[in-house]
Amino acid sequence: MQEPDNNEKEEKLPEEYRQYRKKLMRSYLQLGILVLFCTIFFWIGFNKGKMGQGISTPLQLQSAVIINKDTNNVVDFSLFWNVWDLLRDKYVDAGKLDAKTLYYGAIKGMLQATGDPYTTFFTAEENKKFNEDITGNFEGIGAELGVKGGILTVIAPLQGSPSEKVGLRSGDKIIKIDGKNASDISVEEAVNNIRGPKGTSVTLTIFREGEQDTQDITIQRDIITVKSVTIDWKENNIAYVKVTRFGEDTENGFATAISQVQAKKASGLIIDLRNNPGGYLDASIDMASKLLPEDRIVVIEESGDKSQKKMYTRGGDIASGIETVVLINEGSASASEILAGALKDNRDNITLVGKKSFGKGSVQEFVKLPQDTAAKITVARWLTPNGVQINEQGIKPDKEVDLNNDDYNNNRDPQLDAAMQTLKDKLGLK
Repeated sequence: MQEPDNNEKEEKLPEEYRQYRKKLMRSYLQLGILVLFCTIFFWIGFNKGKMGQGISTPLQLQSAVIINKDTNNVVDFSLFWNVWDLLRDKYVDAGKLDAKTLYYGAIKGMLQATGDPYTTFFTAEENKKFNEDITGNFEGIGAELGVKGGILTVIAPLQGSPSEKVGLRSGDKIIKIDGKNASDISVEEAVNNIRGPKGTSVTLTIFREGEQDTQDITIQRDIITVKSVTIDWKENNIAYVKVTRFGEDTENGFATAISQVQAKKASGLIIDLRNNPGGYLDASIDMASKLLPEDRIVVIEESGDKSQKKMYTRGGDIASGIETVVLINEGSASASEILAGALKDNRDNITLVGKKSFGKGSVQEFVKLPQDTAAKITVARWLTPNGVQINEQGIKPDKEVDLNNDDYNNNRDPQLDAAMQTLKDKLGLK
């Protein structure tokens, strides 16, 4: 028997039932369209979310909750281990990879991601070199480096060092180190590449303001031993004290020099902080205590929450009554700027001569870590006693005096000449 077709079946159904089925089919159709639209919108949102992961609103470190460390879950550290496993399982030269180097590299990358060139991690070897630097005994070229405007820059060549002897200067921009681009490396990496045994050489490609082209400077490394404080005597019984860094020997060296200034009843005093990259905060406070009355503000430490801690002189003033000129330039940084700012804000008989200082006014806490490693973390910024920001602003001299290329090449020092003349004018000397 032949089966009736669908139209014949439809005609035999009651009218009420046919209407019901039509309504039901419309409902299914509407539901299907709704599901389709939901699916489309879900995938649009999902893919936008994926694309936007790298540009989403930054997650503050204080509010981030870590999983695979605690039991909560916001930042999933399993991603780190996934990438670690990828290197182990898929990298073409996985057998040549050193796990500790990768581990330290990840820590360095985390600190570099702060965007602060002075927040850094030291491996055991780098930690050893850093401690050698601050004591003033190491093998290398003898130059302090920093980052200015995002460019690796010479803060100061150390006095008597190989870098000073070949003509490296404060403010020189380092473009290449032995032919390798220096634009994407940290200060610590640059120092590691420039350091080396006595007798070996390194070539720096530098750009100097006022010149059209870069130039290559080849420097032979040597043992660097720098005495941080020296004293000399100029005409009219004017004492000239040169301070090259704020290290372990600086407090005693400066105390000895100032005692001589007092004993010989110097008519005037020049303190030369040019090309001094800084060092220990304690040394700058101790030196200020010899040059300012007790309980004067030396520097203000301002934390991230804008709370302030004032640091005062400790007593022992023996030179605040002496007419004094402080020499500063683009290579005067950190503790040098603290001392210059403290003297400028606290004494009427102080004149700053030279060029605006470097502007390194951030505070680093040096933290010893396991495995002989360490970290330097920026914890605050320096303000002068009058509340003036040092970081990236620098200290402006009262008398601006240039020392140009021609002066340098012909061993002239118009800044020191201006310091001497300033004292003579103040003291009524000829």
